[in-house]
Amino acid sequence: MGRCQVSIPGPLLSYTKQRQVTAEGATLGALLQDLDRHYPGIRFRMVDEQDRVRPHMRIFINGAQVMDLGIALGPADTVHIVQALSGG
Repeated sequence: MGRCQVSIPGPLLSYTKQRQVTAEGATLGALLQDLDRHYPGIRFRMVDEQDRVRPHMRIFINGAQVMDLGIALGPADTVHIVQALSGG
């Protein structure tokens, strides 16, 4: 387990105040919990009460989209969080 670089989307900047942060976690779920420890409330904006990534959120690890919070992370991984746009 190591510290991963995490890219934060514009709608979540009110939590972090910066576009790039670092977080720790052996899994994606643990990394999101670490983010929430440093930026309270941010995890709930990305993950619902059933521990599923919210439909309007996209999370990419090293460029590949993931939905499984149990996926393992390495110290050199980069995580990009993107909020999908919707409208009509």
